[in-house]
Amino acid sequence: MDTIFAVSSGRPPAAIAVLRISGPAAIAAGTRLAGSLPRPRHAAVRTLRDEAEQPLDQVLVLLFPAPNTATGEDLVELHLHGGRAVVAAVEQALAQQPGLRPAEPGEFTRRALSNGRIDLVQAQGLADLLEAETEQQRRLAIESADGAVSRMIQQWMTDLAQIGALVEASLDFDDEDDVSPVDSKLIDRQVDALATALRQTLARPAVERYRDGIRVVLVGPPNAGKSSLLNALIGRDAAIVSPIAGTTRDRVEAGIVRRGRIYTLVDTAGLRDATDDPIEQIGIARAREAVAAADIILDLSDSVAADPRAIPVHAQADRRSSPSHAALATSIHDLSTIDNLWSAIERRADHVLGEPDGPTFNEAQRHTIAVALTALQKLKDTPDLLLRAEELRTASRALAGLLGLDATEAMLDALFGRFCVGK
Repeated sequence: MDTIFAVSSGRPPAAIAVLRISGPAAIAAGTRLAGSLPRPRHAAVRTLRDEAEQPLDQVLVLLFPAPNTATGEDLVELHLHGGRAVVAAVEQALAQQPGLRPAEPGEFTRRALSNGRIDLVQAQGLADLLEAETEQQRRLAIESADGAVSRMIQQWMTDLAQIGALVEASLDFDDEDDVSPVDSKLIDRQVDALATALRQTLARPAVERYRDGIRVVLVGPPNAGKSSLLNALIGRDAAIVSPIAGTTRDRVEAGIVRRGRIYTLVDTAGLRDATDDPIEQIGIARAREAVAAADIILDLSDSVAADPRAIPVHAQADRRSSPSHAALATSIHDLSTIDNLWSAIERRADHVLGEPDGPTFNEAQRHTIAVALTALQKLKDTPDLLLRAEELRTASRALAGLLGLDATEAMLDALFGRFCVGK
């Protein structure tokens, strides 16, 4: 296997650049550059030199012998000064050594998976952690990356193994008259307990749901103040505002992060019953599509909002009389009213997408869990012991696949392509 190297910290220029060398020739490569390496897991200052004995940089060197390393291989870390020229010179010196090459994106983590240092769920969590944009996403990714989710899956597999032992015992002694049969009710109780755990997991929103956040759509008639209110809510001019009715002809979307949660606010064309303008008709149709996909609706009409997702809003409260129904008064000239509206939005968002009460999974993982759950349901519904054993194997294969035990090369390529070089 090749020995790989790459910068694992931020792209230069930076104060420090951490360059990793991993593989069977890592120790030899580090020794050629540094002259000698410190004892394992102890940092030491060394001067790196190229093949011509010209100094490259004075660095901090660390040695991590296999197998207890990030990749499961011999690993050397060089903490360089983070200038572009310094990093380029050291990389060039490494590339000239036989058996060494630059790492591909995600290759360090892929080797960690191949060498059993992490499982597929942890690798997925690390990918999510690298892409996390909010505090909520970071916490969810950490649960996967540090092994909490993997341990839960492993417990499910242990539970399946216990059920399997009972089913196999039933098969082995089914024809033995002098041996007491295994209590089928005991099997059913254990199946029910595991199935309940899987259902509870699937009842939580998917990871993608926390990544996409809350979709807030502003609706109302033309000139109701939707665009002005959207700009006030996000604190910048994203939508064009004018006194001309029908200025907004298409959806305008703007994102904002508040209290660790992503919101996408959508301004829509003014809604009215009929119009002869074909462009306005398209805008109204798209507005209705946006409403259909909304988590929260800010209803700026003067009618009572029947949709349970709606928050009635009395916009332009400084210029327009209050509607007959209860509505939250807002004015872009009074920021306290905008804060009040945000409070109402956040309260509603807590019901739509609150803090998860346990580990969460992405859509592909949820599909796999659903396969295992379906197998457990079929297992309980059939009295045939052979069919029970087959459904048990189906559930086991599905859960094992979550940990990467049956992961295909194509799936791994899709996953590790999300990583940066050096990770």
